[in-house]
Amino acid sequence: MHFESHTPSGHTFSIDAAPEVGGENKGPRPTELLLAGVGACSGIDIVEILRKMRLDVKTFDMEVSGERAEDHPRRFTHVHVHYRLTGDLPVDKVRRAVELSRDKYCSVAQSLNARITTSFEINGETYE
Repeated sequence: MHFESHTPSGHTFSIDAAPEVGGENKGPRPTELLLAGVGACSGIDIVEILRKMRLDVKTFDMEVSGERAEDHPRRFTHVHVHYRLTGDLPVDKVRRAVELSRDKYCSVAQSLNARITTSFEINGETYE
């Protein structure tokens, strides 16, 4: 149940199943990697868009969660990404960057057959 992946960009990483299904917990689950991919892809988009707007992001992290169907193939039906940013960032500009990533640029999110929702915080204040 443990696999090693070699990417075209020259990176190697482990993927494994949970111990209760025969894995050895030597790496993240494929579904965890999928959610991480949505977060990283959209995060890269948002930082790039905000830089093009000449805005300086001091810190940026996110939390990605997903809901899965009960029946097989147990695909993700809903993915939510909550972004946390700090810096002198106008709400309307961050909202626009988040929307552009979610609706147009994030190829990982666009590859899913799931409802994608977002929210964000700027300096601790939350926006939908």
